Amino acid sequence: MSTAIEKYFFTPLYYPRSNWSVIGWWESRRPLYNVLVGSVGLVSLGVNALLFPGPPLMFAGFALAYGLAANVCYTLGPLADILLRKILGDRAPAVGPAMFRYGLVFSLGLSALPVPIAIAGKIMQILL
Repeated sequence: MSTAIEKYFFTPLYYPRSNWSVIGWWESRRPLYNVLVGSVGLVSLGVNALLFPGPPLMFAGFALAYGLAANVCYTLGPLADILLRKILGDRAPAVGPAMFRYGLVFSLGLSALPVPIAIAGKIMQILL
């Protein structure tokens, strides 16, 4: 029996037969992507709100815009997967899982990036 980590990150067999199956594979992972990236994003917003208090609407607007942009970028995943399958043919069977893993790691890093920037900003504010 495979674990959730194996299922979502290291799919042993990824041979979708149609464009719709590629899209289905990606869409089955979107909820996990949203939960992980959203959680890291909320922690980042929380840290920034604690260090630099501001209008709550500003933080809510930023969170909404970031979540929308993250999902638009996620939608590029199945499109790139389909395009690479058309270009590379049989040489591209595992491109989807690899793009998902790397894209998720990049998105998590980007979501966490405001934390060290805010901490550095607060240190500079205190020192100067």
